[in-house]
Amino acid sequence: MLKSLTRNDWLLLIGFTAVVLLSPWTLEPFGAAYPDILQKFAIFGIFAIGFNILFGLTGYLSFGHAAFIGVGSYVSVWCFKLLTMNVVPALMLSVIVAGLFALIIGYISLRRSGIYFSILTLAFAQMSYNLAYSVLTPITNGETGLQVRAIRSSPDMPLLDGDIRVIDQALGIQEVGIPFTNLFGLRMSGYEGFYFCAVILIICFFLAMCITKSNFGTMLKAIKSNQNRLNYTGIHTRPYLIAAFVISGMYAGLAGSLMAITDPIAGAERMQWTASGEVVLMTILGGAGTLIGPVLGAGMIKFAEQKVSSWNTGILNDVFSFVPDTLRPIVVDISSLFVGEGWHMTLGLMFMLIVIFLPGGLMQGINRITERMNSTKPAARASDAGSPAAAAGKE
Repeated sequence: MLKSLTRNDWLLLIGFTAVVLLSPWTLEPFGAAYPDILQKFAIFGIFAIGFNILFGLTGYLSFGHAAFIGVGSYVSVWCFKLLTMNVVPALMLSVIVAGLFALIIGYISLRRSGIYFSILTLAFAQMSYNLAYSVLTPITNGETGLQVRAIRSSPDMPLLDGDIRVIDQALGIQEVGIPFTNLFGLRMSGYEGFYFCAVILIICFFLAMCITKSNFGTMLKAIKSNQNRLNYTGIHTRPYLIAAFVISGMYAGLAGSLMAITDPIAGAERMQWTASGEVVLMTILGGAGTLIGPVLGAGMIKFAEQKVSSWNTGILNDVFSFVPDTLRPIVVDISSLFVGEGWHMTLGLMFMLIVIFLPGGLMQGINRITERMNSTKPAARASDAGSPAAAAGKE
């Protein structure tokens, strides 16, 4: 699999690694260098990369990937409650359980294709959400959400990190707050938590690159190109699709586990259909079928959610200070519809512009700029070669 990677692929991986690890400094001028938002960039980047393995390579559009996010979160929190606050068991078990859950859903949903497949995945996601919200309340704690709490049997007993026991009022056990998740003692919060998520993002990006360049990835692209032709040649495509669906679900379960690691809580709201639609927007905005595109789309949407939603009329007045006083209130009133609680309108407008002018997403625009730059270099060299100075040099 590594032999299929070219020199450009390794350069892309090195560049991606440098950008991710240096983001606390490079994003500081944009006001996005806070650990919380950086963690979101990394986590949803993993979610989008995994979704792109299914949608970008095979063309199968799933509206149910939020279910795997929820499964990963719940499994992680239960690991913290029953086992240890060390994140390694939680990560491993979340990926395994999410993969098994994806195998069940994929085995049923992939009996159909096109819009019917999308509706089936959406139905499974909504069933999972309703089960977590009501029927499975003893496991998920319903609308309140599942939380990790550290407790001790007496106020005088010192609390050890990761000391989790079942609350029993008859024994006089008392709550003492929420413990922190850790990686062999290293606290998974702040910039430490971001770099932990960033390293996993880089690993996931590398694995996605290997999958894309492998024979398996080539088969997935062939399915997207013309699945019927493959079936006519005698190739059974369903096992490849199930494998892609399971891998994609494991990526989503990993992202859900990281959400619980950085914020030890799991709620049913993470399994809503809007979360599944969000990852679709991320992938399309960035560029479906590309490696970098889904990560760019995830970063753009999360940045807009964090920043544009926090803008108010006071900030808008400062932004439009150059507008004449008579027109400024009108401009501010119109612009206020697209910020704050109305930030989704900005997202919708941005999505419309990209889909209309860049159907291939942001990566299509980047490729166009790169192609134009490369095309101007030979022209410049040709003009230099035909100049009088160059002719004199040849003589």
